[in-house]
Amino acid sequence: MKIRVIGGGLSGCEAAYQLARLGYDVELYEMRDGEKSTPAHKTTNLAELVCSNSLKSVANDTGHGLLKQEMQKIGSLLLECAYRCAVPAGGALAVDREQFSHEVETELQKFNNLKIIREEVQEIDETIPTIVASGPLTSEALSKDIDRILGQENLNFFDAVAPIVDASSIDFNKAFFAARYDKGGDDYINCPMNKEEYLKFYNELVNAEKATLHDFDLKVFEHCMPIEVMASRGEDTMRFGPLRPKGIRRPGSDERFYAVVQLRKENTEGSAYNIVGFQTNLKFGEQKRVFSLIPGLENVEILRYGVMHRNTYINSPKVLNEAFQLKSNKNIFFAGQMTGVEGYVESIMSGMIAALNLDKELKGEPKIIFPKESIIGALQRHLVDDTEDYQPMNANFGILPELENPPRDKKERKLAYTLRSLKLIDEYLSR
Repeated sequence: MKIRVIGGGLSGCEAAYQLARLGYDVELYEMRDGEKSTPAHKTTNLAELVCSNSLKSVANDTGHGLLKQEMQKIGSLLLECAYRCAVPAGGALAVDREQFSHEVETELQKFNNLKIIREEVQEIDETIPTIVASGPLTSEALSKDIDRILGQENLNFFDAVAPIVDASSIDFNKAFFAARYDKGGDDYINCPMNKEEYLKFYNELVNAEKATLHDFDLKVFEHCMPIEVMASRGEDTMRFGPLRPKGIRRPGSDERFYAVVQLRKENTEGSAYNIVGFQTNLKFGEQKRVFSLIPGLENVEILRYGVMHRNTYINSPKVLNEAFQLKSNKNIFFAGQMTGVEGYVESIMSGMIAALNLDKELKGEPKIIFPKESIIGALQRHLVDDTEDYQPMNANFGILPELENPPRDKKERKLAYTLRSLKLIDEYLSR
């Protein structure tokens, strides 16, 4: 049976490998042929690493380290290639980019049933089993066809993302739960500021160092304006925007605030919160330094830093299920960053899981949905977590269910998450 994989990036290459390994005739399409490319890519290589050569931490007490261990148990080609091409990077897995791409392409070319086609796909043939892994910089023509299939309201563009923090690291001696005008119960965490605290935060924010942007990232949309850009428009601009104190009061108190930073729940469990209105292009170190000036966030752990870049991603909760499968057409699966996973290894994982589930669909067998206590399972469930403001997510412990008896020591607690996940994955795979 013929299967198409659209996109020769990380998720597409992993998906093509998994399907070829299972015996299907695979056509892997890659638009970059030497004439056509994207504003981000520099080569025509398959599995080109665009932004960095780091696949992040391998440590047992990190979400990224756990994700790698989970994927090794299942069998990921690209992760195996990354370890072969590793360069010294402390506790992270970093690779020689050229060597990595060459290794991946060499492995794929070993399959007689896998054909690499250097050609832009402009329309999706919905009669052919297909995995769409065209990436966050999908071509205009293909984007229009995805519009057609999904409905335009389910295709989103974003230029900035707010940081997400670990709820357990917030100081609730200063912060408190409340909704504006008491509408919504305890939906928000509030970090109040007096005038002195606000002015200190404002001055550090407008003078903080920003990350360097590429040409294709320069356009700023008003609805997702970086907080530092908003602050630059005037001392009180934030106080009439996301930091407005009106209607917010601490339960049991009539205290008035000069400004209030709000945090909104990021996942169902309430273990992670995003800082409302804090889309940013500050360097990661500056985000940690400046945002730690907010009362209650002095020692906060940032699970995902804010970034600014132009990407395309779909409103997955509306159109996909946990198997990365399109609800309206069982032939079509999506994978990679455009589904709402963020990061190299996360993208590889999505290609792997989409391919394995396409195989299950064709065989009429139950889909592969990993335990919610694993990073893979939690990211699968993120696809269907129909929040008001769905945004991409990476691997972190904040998306996992709480431990029953969590150790007090932070490092031990994170290791306990890892041990629980790996045990449950072993049990799942054995079944």
